[in-house]
Amino acid sequence: MVGLGYVGLPLAVALARSFPTCGFDVSKSRIEELRSGHDRTCEVPAETLAESSLEFCDAIEQCPAADIVIITVPTPVDANKVPDLGPVMSATASVARIVDPARKPVIVYESTVYPGVTEELCGPEIERLTGLRAGVDFFLGYSPERINPGDREHSVDRIVKVVAGQTPDVTERLARIYGAVTSGGVFRAASIKVAEAAKVIENTQRDVNIALMNEIAQIFAKMHISVWDVLEAAGTKWNFLPFRPGLVGGHCIGVDPFYLSHRAGQLGHNPALILAGREINDEMASFVADRLHERRGRTSGSALVLGLTFKENIPDLRNSKVVDLIARLRAHGHQVVVHDPLADPREAMEEYGLALDEQALDRRYDLVVLAVAHREYLELGAEGMRARLNPGGLFADLQDAFGLRGENGWYWRL
Repeated sequence: MVGLGYVGLPLAVALARSFPTCGFDVSKSRIEELRSGHDRTCEVPAETLAESSLEFCDAIEQCPAADIVIITVPTPVDANKVPDLGPVMSATASVARIVDPARKPVIVYESTVYPGVTEELCGPEIERLTGLRAGVDFFLGYSPERINPGDREHSVDRIVKVVAGQTPDVTERLARIYGAVTSGGVFRAASIKVAEAAKVIENTQRDVNIALMNEIAQIFAKMHISVWDVLEAAGTKWNFLPFRPGLVGGHCIGVDPFYLSHRAGQLGHNPALILAGREINDEMASFVADRLHERRGRTSGSALVLGLTFKENIPDLRNSKVVDLIARLRAHGHQVVVHDPLADPREAMEEYGLALDEQALDRRYDLVVLAVAHREYLELGAEGMRARLNPGGLFADLQDAFGLRGENGWYWRL
């Protein structure tokens, strides 16, 4: 297993229950942490990690010879929203150093990419570095990751795994391996490109649907109608889809559509709907901040933002759009304090230059924004939020966590 983050570690632990498995990560500190029995992503409990037969190595050459090599590394975008295949290609180069043609290994990619990356970029790179031939000395496979951080129901050992191999025999081989670790079953995709495409549209579909919710939230705001009231009423129809408005960040939904749109552009197609959805979602944080500033009479003051991770009850800070909300509030002159009980303070500072204040809940503010509905905040209740407001202050419930109705001068929601 190459890459032991949110995706790689749970899969490696699951595989280790049925097969001898070794996990490699370029971060020596990550390997040391896992060897000590701690997973900072909170995806694998300490007791599960302690009981696992999974081995770890921090140098690719230390990894034992393998018949199956699975690559689970990030696929981010750069500052210009262009796919950054650097981590995937770097992992590919590392794997090339341990390919044993006598074993005819299968190199499986789980990283989200646009269709064609596995066979048109990764395979040829291994050939270039080794002098070996794909489909003869080694084989390619793809099985899109479907990890949802913090989701204990749809874990890797319960979901349907899509698999595809370079040949029908490889596909069947992967079906047997993945089928041994998940009770959800295995779906054999028609080809590697089909499997790559299936993954990238899963998150693109969610992104576009959430963008619709965000756009109607903005429209209804101009009519002084709460989008939550509208969704509650519309949701009584049997086929109304239950998407919600909000800040769209994270390692998948806020990134993957750019992979598909990038490839579409290369093919001469303008992916107008996909890009429009991305633009709406990327601008939602600024819209919310502007609305809050207006509600405060365009008067700046002290503000507390609750939650920095990209979703509730996890420590994952990747591509958090709360960062944009904070920046916009500060641009309006608000003195923003940030609190998050789960985020790593060092990571928040290194990635975003934001200091987390552990004592923030002990003070009062002109504006309190519930950006991420962590359990700790929900346990405080709406009155607990109100108790942290200065006289005349405003509490903003971005996720409709408390769902207050009626005229509440201190409470705001979309």
